[in-house]
Amino acid sequence: MLVAALLPLAQASAQQAPDVLVREVTNEVLEIVRADEALRAGEKHRVMELVDAKVLPHFDFRRMTMLAVGRDWRDASAEQQVRLTEAFRTLLVRTYSNALTQYRDQTVAFKPARFAATDKRVQVRTEVHQSGAQPIGIDYMLEQSEAGWKVFDVIVAGVSLVTTYRSSFADEVRSGGVEGLLKSLEAKNRSLEAEQQHS
Repeated sequence: MLVAALLPLAQASAQQAPDVLVREVTNEVLEIVRADEALRAGEKHRVMELVDAKVLPHFDFRRMTMLAVGRDWRDASAEQQVRLTEAFRTLLVRTYSNALTQYRDQTVAFKPARFAATDKRVQVRTEVHQSGAQPIGIDYMLEQSEAGWKVFDVIVAGVSLVTTYRSSFADEVRSGGVEGLLKSLEAKNRSLEAEQQHS
């Protein structure tokens, strides 16, 4: 389900409307995956390169981390906020890279845009279709910034990525403080890295 969360977030003009950005880049990334045998074979290095080049520039990871950590964000020092953002970014990249290796000719349908040209925060709705399975709704929450449209949340089958992490992050902070959350995230990232190296 997470694979489609990767797809729409690649290089495109900051002047594009958010729905156009999602549509054009989704199609571009799907073409890359279909044409690249190493990606289809699940070669981890190639997958990470694709994510780094095509996905990361269009996420606002600081805002995503701030929303996921919630009110505990204010209790984190500036240095901890930087570390939290980097650790959460790494976790999402590794998770999505793993998901991308599961791509098997899914198709993405784009729902009609429901926002005004003057809106600064929008929801772009898509639906992922796969043979023999029910379609999965994947929606992107984007906000306009000086650097263009940036994704700050992904909603998979009606469930917000940010909200999902907020619950587990709050538990970590309650048991070990902000530093405990950091250690937990860093441990998860080391575990994912080890798994990917041995798969």
